[in-house]
Amino acid sequence: MTQTGAPRGGLRLRGVTKTYGTGEAALTALRDVDLDVEPGEMVVVLGPSGSGKTTLLNVIGGIETADRGEIRVAGEELTGRPPRELVGFRRDRIGFVFQFFNLVPTLTARENVEALVELTGRGDRRRVPELLEAVGLGDRMHHFPAQLSGGQQQRVSIARALATDPDLLLADEPTGALDQATGRQVLQLLQETNRRGRGVLMVTHNASVAAIAHRVVTMRDGGIHSMEHNAAPADAVSVGW
Repeated sequence: MTQTGAPRGGLRLRGVTKTYGTGEAALTALRDVDLDVEPGEMVVVLGPSGSGKTTLLNVIGGIETADRGEIRVAGEELTGRPPRELVGFRRDRIGFVFQFFNLVPTLTARENVEALVELTGRGDRRRVPELLEAVGLGDRMHHFPAQLSGGQQQRVSIARALATDPDLLLADEPTGALDQATGRQVLQLLQETNRRGRGVLMVTHNASVAAIAHRVVTMRDGGIHSMEHNAAPADAVSVGW
């Protein structure tokens, strides 16, 4: 692939809090979260179900709004922006890999990726076949999602997330529905993106995946419980389940 390797972007969170409901029914999903992801750094977030991992990604990506706190992506403040601006920023500057793919069923693999390029005006449609080749789908790019396996659909979603060359890549359980071999391929793609200078923040329930990260953050009850640095992140091909 012919993406630039220049570091760019990054993430800064300070005091980010998100509560659902009010009164006795209130549930605080995020409690005063402070977190940085530097350009070219991969951070893995671990934690049990309900610890706030997915909510964290959603408020960073502008899918949900935080109640308070500072959220900066690529140096731009997102807190307090109206929903329409958040949608535009996420579309143009953030790559989001969802656990359940979110592909358009009536579009082929190639068309799913091209649609985002056309929508954002970022990236180059001519590079779409190259991206799909890079994720191992050169011979499947004209197939519809229903004609692809779960692992192949996930790889389409990664190609789509990379098509606009985002400043920050967010991944929510990207290997959760995959077998071990396909999961390793997906992790390799995320690691290659990271090595080209993009910040990657990945949420997972799989503790073994943490070996490929520069830092491992553990969440509990909506807050950061612990943070550890990996002196020598492992290559994705060595990760076991």
